[in-house]
Amino acid sequence: MSGRVNEALFDLIKSMSKSEKRYFKLMSSRHKIGGENNYVRLFDFIDKQNAYDEEVLHKHFKGEAFLNRFSITKKRLYDHILASLDSFHVSNSIEAQLYKQLHSADILFEKSLYDQCRRILRSAEKLATKHENFGILLLISKKKKRLLETSGYLEISEAKINELNQHEQKTLQAIGYYNMIWSIKSRLFSQLSKKGVARSSEEKAVFEEICSDLVTNGSLEGASTETRYLFHHTLSAYYYAIGDSQNSLFHLQKNLDLFDTPGGKQMIEPNKKISAYTNAVYVLDKMGNNKDSQVYLSKLKTLANGVDSNEDLSIKLFSSISSIEFSMCIRRGDFDGGRKIAEEVERNLAAYGDKIVPIRRAFLEFKMAVAYMGLGQYSTALKWVNHILNSSDLDKTEDIIGFTQLLDLLIHIELNHDKLLPYSLKSAQRFFRTRNRLYSFEKVFLQFIGKLIKCEDRFEVEDLWEELYNELSTLTDDNFESVALEYFDFRAWAESKLKNKSFDTVVREKYYQRIRTAC
Repeated sequence: MSGRVNEALFDLIKSMSKSEKRYFKLMSSRHKIGGENNYVRLFDFIDKQNAYDEEVLHKHFKGEAFLNRFSITKKRLYDHILASLDSFHVSNSIEAQLYKQLHSADILFEKSLYDQCRRILRSAEKLATKHENFGILLLISKKKKRLLETSGYLEISEAKINELNQHEQKTLQAIGYYNMIWSIKSRLFSQLSKKGVARSSEEKAVFEEICSDLVTNGSLEGASTETRYLFHHTLSAYYYAIGDSQNSLFHLQKNLDLFDTPGGKQMIEPNKKISAYTNAVYVLDKMGNNKDSQVYLSKLKTLANGVDSNEDLSIKLFSSISSIEFSMCIRRGDFDGGRKIAEEVERNLAAYGDKIVPIRRAFLEFKMAVAYMGLGQYSTALKWVNHILNSSDLDKTEDIIGFTQLLDLLIHIELNHDKLLPYSLKSAQRFFRTRNRLYSFEKVFLQFIGKLIKCEDRFEVEDLWEELYNELSTLTDDNFESVALEYFDFRAWAESKLKNKSFDTVVREKYYQRIRTAC
């Protein structure tokens, strides 16, 4: 049995809050064996462990009967904990309340208490309709049909059959439309995760093909709140992927407005609101709208402080807010501010471990590397670059790996790693060639590194930096090629070398010039 399976009980116990643990022990008081509660004894011992150690546990409980079939004991304790958590949280979950009502309806039906069953289903239907839970509405419809059948088919009118059928068809249509958008969103995000935003007209065409039905035929007439959210969420990501910031922001704003409606306040989950605010801040800052980006960042933090946070939400809050603040610091050349964020991020990465998905971790590590590069702390930057390049979980994530390869080359230049640089260049060339990612930007940059390796004359080196700067200035006027600067401002780096200025000074000058232009 794998270590992760063995540790499932340990992980579950460690995830519980104090109030959840207290409630579990109250429930467990009903399950005593021989005058002692083995559930609680075992629970308490595991809870005190810093890391799960079954050998120590067996020594502590040596001679106890429940150790003879310990796998069954663990399974029963695990199920018992889940039952207590279910009971503890039922009042906070509309879906849990609905399933409880459906279970009650089943019990009443089996006891032939049909009128009481009907009343429970009527109440459940009102609650499910209010909260637009179409999956449960289908279950309710099925149970209502079963109730009708108990009265004999002679009692079922044509009008009642049509009413049930129309209601069910409407529910199925709502589910079908939501599922269609979800399918488009999933294909879109899969492409984004693997390839990144469009870097060529061919890649743009792939995104256009994925979202064509939604862009041309999408409609929100009669759509549920959740469907409206998903519609705008998908289109905001689509326009971001093809480089249309204005339309991306339009759909983000539609969702931000939706959150303020009664349905949005009630039905849209906090993590989705956090995502929309984070993306809005990023797009606004990218467009040079510093004023509005700060306003939305403040709203994001207010939202974060106002939600009841569980560990899953805490991880999303940490990664979202850290990522956007990182981006804003780096974009304006505040690398010392980025360093302070990096220190906090490093602590949280260690605390959350593998609960943070690899791609989120990689983007945070990349921004940490950029922050330390901006401060001239190249060895620390290299540490985070190596974290990304050595990760086996990122093989399919081409954009972050590709730009990390380029950052790796710059760091080796700054650290005078003359022997390592040729090998790193070959590795990068092989990566871009095999992944078919040799866009114009990458070609220019890799050719520059190749020339730099062979160059020994100081004046020729200066000429090479000037050549790189001029070529990047031309390339990054192209929307597709300018994507590279969203990861790291390679053009500003070349300019700092050419004009003998610090990198952070060049970045700040460009940032405030962009702000003035936007105003």
